[in-house]
Amino acid sequence: MSEQPALADHARQQLEPAAADGLRAYAAKTRANADQFAAVLEDIATNGLPSVEDCTPWEELREAHLARLAAQRPAVA
Repeated sequence: MSEQPALADHARQQLEPAAADGLRAYAAKTRANADQFAAVLEDIATNGLPSVEDCTPWEELREAHLARLAAQRPAVA
C-alpha cells in the first residue's frame, strides 16, 4: 500500500471508530495467520517435510472444518 498522503481533491471518507477498530483487529488477525503460515514454511525448508505418520489426512481436516461450520450455523426448523 502507498505511504503517500491522499491528494487534497480526493478526500478520504473517515471510518466510524468502531469500524476502524474492527478493521485493525482483522488486519492483526490476518498478519498473525500469515506469520504462522510463514513459520510452517520456514520449518519445512529447514527440516524437510514431516513424516506421513505425523500428518493428518486432508479428508479428516475437511470434515472437522465442515463440522465447525455446521455448529456455527443456526438450526433450521
